[in-house]
Amino acid sequence: MATTPGQGPLTGVRVVELAGIGPGPFAAMLLADLGADVVRVDRPGGTGLAIDTEYDITNRNKRSVIVDLKSPDGPARVLDLAARADILIEGYRPGVAERLGIGPEACHARNPGLVYGRMTGWGQQGPLAQRAGHDIAYIALTGTLGMIGAPGEPPAVPANLVGDYAGGSLYLVVGVLAALHHARATGTGQVVDAAIVDGTSHLAAMVHGMLAAGGWQDRRGANLLDGGCPYYGTYETADGKHMAVGALEPQFYDEFLGLLGIEEFASARKDISRWGELREAVAARFKSRTRDEWTALFEGSDACVAPVLSLREAPHHPHLAARGTFTDHGGITQPAPAPRFSATPTEVRTGPAQPGADTADVARDWDVPDLSKGQNHEGPEFMKGHE
Repeated sequence: MATTPGQGPLTGVRVVELAGIGPGPFAAMLLADLGADVVRVDRPGGTGLAIDTEYDITNRNKRSVIVDLKSPDGPARVLDLAARADILIEGYRPGVAERLGIGPEACHARNPGLVYGRMTGWGQQGPLAQRAGHDIAYIALTGTLGMIGAPGEPPAVPANLVGDYAGGSLYLVVGVLAALHHARATGTGQVVDAAIVDGTSHLAAMVHGMLAAGGWQDRRGANLLDGGCPYYGTYETADGKHMAVGALEPQFYDEFLGLLGIEEFASARKDISRWGELREAVAARFKSRTRDEWTALFEGSDACVAPVLSLREAPHHPHLAARGTFTDHGGITQPAPAPRFSATPTEVRTGPAQPGADTADVARDWDVPDLSKGQNHEGPEFMKGHE
C-alpha cells in the first residue's frame, strides 16, 4: 500500500504486538512511530508493569484490544489478527506461544507471508533459553557490561538502554523490516529470532576487532573510548555537575587545550606515560568553574566538549529545542519519533494506547468481527514477557 505523506514510511503496514514489557513494546512503538498500524493485544489484568498506562509512551501511536489467551476462543482471535497482519511481535519465553496455539506454525498456516518476530533475552535455543533474566544479566554475559565503568570499581549499569533497547528492540526492528522486504518480494514469511545477547554482542563488533588487533585492553577504564583516555571522558565542575570531553582528533585536542588554558600538554596526547598528569590538570581546570560557565566558554568551538544534562534539562537545550528532538503530547514531554524522513515525516499521532480502548475500531478496520468475544481473567504465566 502506498504511504501517505505526513503519516510515516510504514503507513499501510499492519503489526500485531502481543503485550509484554521492555524491548517488545519499544520495538512496536518504533514501528508505530514510523507509521505502521500497530495493534497491541493486551491481557485482562495487564502485564504487571509498574507504570500508569497513561504515561507509558512506549504504547504511543498504537491501538489496543484485549484478548484473553486462556479463553477457549482467545487464540483464534489472535490468529484472525495474524491472518491480516504483515508482522507479529511476541516476547514470551520459548515454547509459550506454541502452547497457546499462536506460535509461528499456527500463524503461518493462516498467513504464509507473515513476519513472526520473537523478542527474548537469551534467544530461542541454548542452555539458558528457558531461564528468567533481565537486561543486566544479558549484557553481563556478552562482555559489554564489563567494559563500562571506572577501573577498580564495579561495572556501571547503563540503565536498560544497551541490552533491552539497543541490543534487543533495535535489532528486532531491523530484522522484521528486512524479513518484510523479503516477504513482499517472495510471498514467504519467516521467524526472526531477536535475542538481546546476540544484539548486544553485535554492538561491540568494532571493539572485538580492536581487541584482536591489540588496540583494546580487556579491562575497564584502560582504553580510548571507555574513560581510560583523559581527553575522552567526564569531569566534575565547581558546582558538582559535569562536562563531557571527546577531543580525540589532533585539531580538536589542540582547541580543547587552548580553551582550557593548558597548552603545555600538547605533546601528552600520544604519550600515555603523561596521561595521569594530563588527567589531573584537566580535572583541576574543570573544578575551577561551574558547568554553565564552561558550557559558555566552549560554545561554538570544535573542542568536542558538552555539558552533561539531566533528563529534565535535555529538552531545553537550544540545539535539541531547535530540532524538535523532544515534543509535548498529552501533557507528557517525550522524545519525538526518529529518524527523520523527507517525504514521509513522522509524528506522535496519539498518546499511550489504553488497554482495550480500540477493540471496536480494530474489529471493523481489520475485519475481525469476533475480536471482542471471550475476555476472562488470565493467569500469571504471561506476566513477564521476555523476562
